This record gives sequence, C-alpha cells and structure tokens, in this order.
Amino acid sequence: MRGVEKGISFLWFIIFLGAVCGSLIGDILGSSLSILNFLKDSYAIGTSTPIILNLKVMVLTLGLNFNINIMTIIGIIVAIILYRRY
Repeated sequence: MRGVEKGISFLWFIIFLGAVCGSLIGDILGSSLSILNFLKDSYAIGTSTPIILNLKVMVLTLGLNFNINIMTIIGIIVAIILYRRY
C-alpha cells in the first residue's frame, strides 16, 4: 500500500484485528501447553455492571468491558509494526 494514503479508520481496524488474533493465539497456546497457562489469564477493564439510565420514555443501558491479556498486547504491537512497515 505504498503511495496510497492509509486512513485512521484502517489503523483502528488493524489494531482491533491484532488484538483479536493475539487473544485467540493466547487462548490456544494456553489451553494446549500447560507451561504457557499464564497466557490465558486476562484482566477485565471497564464496568462490571451496566449503567442504566431511565428517561421514562426509554431506558438506556451502557456498558463497556475489555479483557486484556499478554498476547492481546503483543498482537496490538505486531499489528502497529506491520501497519507502519507496509
């Protein structure tokens, strides 16, 4: 993609794809090899219960939760490196 201007939305897509692939690889490696079991450990960032806003006309429920592990971070870093290189 040299010469073609890459947008910020494409970068976010690549970062999301790297996070998903990293989590998937971490789960597979952690499940198959007992010595790499620490790769499956994830940490939740976000709200544990959703925020409910009752407006009498409609009810709005908001919640956001991220589960991050070591392989997710490595996948994001690799995705950014590949984005910058190609």
